[in-house]
Amino acid sequence: MHKLWPFLMAGSIGAMGIEAASADDYQLLVGSYTAGQSEGIYRLNFDSATGQINPKPLQVVTSENPSWLTVSKDQQRLFVVNENGPGQKDPVGRVSSYSIDPQSHQLTLINQVQSLGNEPTHSSLSGDASHLFVSNYSVVEDPGGTLAVLPVGADGTLKPVVQLSSHPSSRVNPERQMSAHVHSTVSSPDGKYVFSNDLGADRIFVYRFDPKANPQLPLVAATPASVQLPAGSGPRHLLFSADGKHAWLTTEMSAQVAVFDYQNGKLEQTQMVDLAAGQPVSDKAAAALHASADGKFLYVSYRGTANQLLVFAIDPATGHLKELQRRSVEGDHPREFSLDPSGQFLLIANQKSNQIVVVERDAKTGLLGKTVQKLPMDAPSDLKFLVRH
Repeated sequence: MHKLWPFLMAGSIGAMGIEAASADDYQLLVGSYTAGQSEGIYRLNFDSATGQINPKPLQVVTSENPSWLTVSKDQQRLFVVNENGPGQKDPVGRVSSYSIDPQSHQLTLINQVQSLGNEPTHSSLSGDASHLFVSNYSVVEDPGGTLAVLPVGADGTLKPVVQLSSHPSSRVNPERQMSAHVHSTVSSPDGKYVFSNDLGADRIFVYRFDPKANPQLPLVAATPASVQLPAGSGPRHLLFSADGKHAWLTTEMSAQVAVFDYQNGKLEQTQMVDLAAGQPVSDKAAAALHASADGKFLYVSYRGTANQLLVFAIDPATGHLKELQRRSVEGDHPREFSLDPSGQFLLIANQKSNQIVVVERDAKTGLLGKTVQKLPMDAPSDLKFLVRH
């Protein structure tokens, strides 16, 4: 028996027959940190009729600290950042590419390259899938964080970094902002611009993406070249609305969500929502955000001492947010979460309490309901679904 199976099965609530599969089954990829019991990436079955994750892995991929998973739109490729750095088993930040079998979803390693930075924490594909943007967070001040650009071959092969960008830090917080800490980088809906969110700089850096004009330097600073956020706020993750007219940004250190109007590479802030008004800075830690498929609701994870998921209604005209619910994640440090493809459940990766929590979701109201499963999983960091074609 795989060494993690007893750990997975011990705390599963109402797990279905482990060999069962149905038309309502999806596969779930779980990335994790590997300092403890985890071996890397776990591929599991998820039943959207019951909200149950099958505790027996379909596949275990040995990989060092695969903390963020990027699945291509056609679901034929998986790109993984290996969040390694000084003092870890593997001190070198890396990025791995896998092929995904269209029938079985079996993962097969294509290749692995260095990210040319420490603790790569996020990646995203360009709109045309020709390049991967990797955010090297870099915990320590020297050398600090960077944005790395890697070409991607038609067969999914990652090529070495062709461009490495660094940003000046704000130095507002002497413990966390003495150098750049690039936390995520995403493309605009039309694929023409790239937005790099730097926690250490209190800015979103904006680039034009034009690899045909200059393959060796596909990113060029836009005008304006950055968007200023409040001092000491620490921008983390940016999400565009489905219609491309609005965007939302979590600021990790100030625990806020900034709302923007978006047009032609320019973000204009129109609202700032406090997740933790009146709480000490040390208790604040906003993290992930995802919108429902119908674009009506935004979900935000808030770590700190609260450990909550917040539900917001989205104004379709302005993108503004109205708080509807705060719900405990029933664990510690919800680093990421995911709405299942049916929209009936929300899965939470509680990194520090070593579990994935599945809760019911009302698609009409957006509200989160009862907990249907708590699955032990060592240091889960990211959750991505695969669906049958």
